[in-house]
Amino acid sequence: MSEQQSNGAPAVEGLSERTRAKWAAASTPEKIAANLPPMLDLTIENITENVMKINSMCDNPRLRYLILKLIQAAHDYVREVGLQFDEWEQAWEFLTKVGQISTDVRHEFVLLSDILGISALVDAISYPAVPGATESSVLGPFHDEEAHSFQYGESIFTEGTPGEPTIVRGWIKDTDGNTVPKALIDVWETDGNGVYDLEHDGNADPNCRGKIFSNEKGEGPLPLPHMHFMIEHPKYTKLITALYSRDSNFVESDTVFGVKKSLIVGYKWCEDLELAKEHTVTPIVKTIDGKESTGFWLLEQDFVLVKKSPPPPRKTED
Repeated sequence: MSEQQSNGAPAVEGLSERTRAKWAAASTPEKIAANLPPMLDLTIENITENVMKINSMCDNPRLRYLILKLIQAAHDYVREVGLQFDEWEQAWEFLTKVGQISTDVRHEFVLLSDILGISALVDAISYPAVPGATESSVLGPFHDEEAHSFQYGESIFTEGTPGEPTIVRGWIKDTDGNTVPKALIDVWETDGNGVYDLEHDGNADPNCRGKIFSNEKGEGPLPLPHMHFMIEHPKYTKLITALYSRDSNFVESDTVFGVKKSLIVGYKWCEDLELAKEHTVTPIVKTIDGKESTGFWLLEQDFVLVKKSPPPPRKTED
């Protein structure tokens, strides 16, 4: 048991004055009881009210609102389905495993949020569609801040990466049609086997991901296939989005609910070897329309950003 100061607060070094004041106000059973709302005999009918009263002491109005709404919804769910202990036990064991499999680069709770459709719902609320602007999509669990920076036209692939060479190029613009130079484009994707670099054991360096700034003209060339994007600029709302190939077998059955019609794109075969050289892409030989051809895949796609504006107030009560 820790020593007590004269004011009743535990004698622990390094505490802020605010924390010391809280501990001093509630450091004995009598003081703790005095600061709690009246306790009730807990029943199925009144436990929710009791739990909400205890958690209503949160100082932050928005956080208090979120917590109380979560408690109400969770308790209503438990009562409605008649949740049994063995079922609840399975649920927390599952959540424990989700936490255990997560690492600093594998965010399994993000993926759980994705497959439950929560990520897509939060995205739709946070970034409502703006006419003329590129629609957003879910972030996904495999974004990595450690991606390398690349110069205009460089490839983000390492030599020997599975997949077919692809160049994506286009403009970063705003809804007025103005180009946006010096926008940071953070992009990541799987290799040709559908595997992210973070999923490879012992992966030393980022692959199939990178950061690049649009040039002074607002152009942003990126050589890669199916893509996730995060585009940032001080004057514009951050855009998190993705492009989905219309040739994919899964474009209409996306399990994380991120696909939107406006984000479905088509690639075309390109034989412009000078363009390939400019963007350090090695062409391949492929049969196209029954004929042997040397080239690469090309996608031309613009991204349209929304100018920043004051965010709407967040609810703190009904």
